[in-house]
Amino acid sequence: MRKRVKAVIVGGVFAVMVGGAGYGAFNVVNALNDDGGPATGTAVKKGTPDAKEVRDTARSFLAAWAKGDADTAAVYTNNSEVAALALAGYREDAHIRQVRLTPGRIDGTHVPFSVRATVSYEGTSKRLAYESSFEVVRGRNTGRPLVDWKASVVHPKLHEGESLETGEAAAPPIRAVDREGRVLTPERYPSLAPVLARLRTAYGEKAGGRPGIELYVKRASADAGTTTLLTLAKGRPGTLPTTLSAVAQRAAEDAVAKYPESSVVAVKPSTGEVLAVANHREDDFNAAFQGELAPGSTMKIVTAAMLIDKGVTKASGPAPCPSTATWQSQTFKNLTGLEPNGGATLADSFARSCNTAFVKLVDEKPLTDASLTEEARDNFGLGRDDWRTGIPSEDGSVPASTGPDRAANAIGQGEVQLNPLNLASVTATAMTGSFRQPVLVPKSLIAGELATARGLSGTTVAQLRQMMRRTALSGTGARAMAGLGPDVGAKTGSAEVDGQARPNSWFAGYRGDVAAAAMAQEGGHGSDTAGPIVAAILRAT
Repeated sequence: MRKRVKAVIVGGVFAVMVGGAGYGAFNVVNALNDDGGPATGTAVKKGTPDAKEVRDTARSFLAAWAKGDADTAAVYTNNSEVAALALAGYREDAHIRQVRLTPGRIDGTHVPFSVRATVSYEGTSKRLAYESSFEVVRGRNTGRPLVDWKASVVHPKLHEGESLETGEAAAPPIRAVDREGRVLTPERYPSLAPVLARLRTAYGEKAGGRPGIELYVKRASADAGTTTLLTLAKGRPGTLPTTLSAVAQRAAEDAVAKYPESSVVAVKPSTGEVLAVANHREDDFNAAFQGELAPGSTMKIVTAAMLIDKGVTKASGPAPCPSTATWQSQTFKNLTGLEPNGGATLADSFARSCNTAFVKLVDEKPLTDASLTEEARDNFGLGRDDWRTGIPSEDGSVPASTGPDRAANAIGQGEVQLNPLNLASVTATAMTGSFRQPVLVPKSLIAGELATARGLSGTTVAQLRQMMRRTALSGTGARAMAGLGPDVGAKTGSAEVDGQARPNSWFAGYRGDVAAAAMAQEGGHGSDTAGPIVAAILRAT
């Protein structure tokens, strides 16, 4: 029977453990050429590093890092200058000591490893443990095997331009509570972690807390907040009220957890208050508030409002649905399987999500290249760059476009970009006729005036609600909205993206005094992925 072999780095020495007993050590090479060029007379190797090269490079790099020798460790990377600064900061700025690095099972060129260390600051110490990894690549100029340097090698929560620091927290902690006073924590609502971090940065001092001592990720931008990795000394949290609903948030968390790269926002149409925000992503990006992607056919809510407001047609008016439609040399098609209907009304084409009907109608007078932009900006509050939600957010982009993009914009492709927050707001405006800028905290806490927009006429609202109700009950949204009752509305969307095997899935829906919108990258049709996410929130609330 073979003895168990384990490799461990302690204090800079790479010891190979057999059955728990060390029998040898790896000597670190302290002088190597950087990747600026090969040594004279040395042939440059090509191709993927072999197993021995990967193993030896990993050992040398990790041994030097564990020892605290940032310059030597950096020599084993393909970006030695940046790596040296980051690894020096690991010790000097993050105050991380007694570093123990344990490599895991190497898979080709992928080297996982665990970190066990101590963070010590002004007489206070605490243990630190986490997992990370790196790739070993061939140096482009020298041919040497090198660690492919990324900030995430130091810690998986780090991105380019970020660093680890230990000291007094940048902001006091907060005790965020929902609209009923229930405490919201990242442990109970993991998707809220980046949102709560942003709220802490913005309102920690206003909430009356006192900062503690923490190991945290310092973001590249000061307004991006920080992410706490380890608390050495607790501060005193201040209580921060939010507009969120713990019930809606729980439903949102559970719904997005089923679909990767998905985001959702729910708002209260009568007030604009955000009831839930959730993301399921590998990174901490709040795509629900800050994403910028083509919304597909959900944009037809705004386009239909434009057609009605400009007198081009009405819900019961003509909107024929041919198999194809050509606009300025570009041919548009419908989803596979959608039968043409030459006698369709706008309500018919909206409920079936007929692209060609909308493309043909954008050519009608008095529409111009700027008409959709004006509708989105003046009536729905989009693209004004003036939303103040309480944390960073994007309020959409609906530019005036010429050529084929004018038609593409009308069906949510082209140059139009939205996120679930924007689409939830659009849905709320279509439902009530009033634009109420979404907010995540009480308006009294937000500096400056909230965004305003004209909203919609009662006639337009009645027709939009009629079309969205039909979509929810018997159109493309019916499968997702099944069982939610008759007082509902919906719009589906799928946005094609170059290089993706499947389109992005979008869905907007409302029920009672809740409007929600979701997006799932490469999620397929709107009713496939985004639809069930929205329906789950509407069902829970």
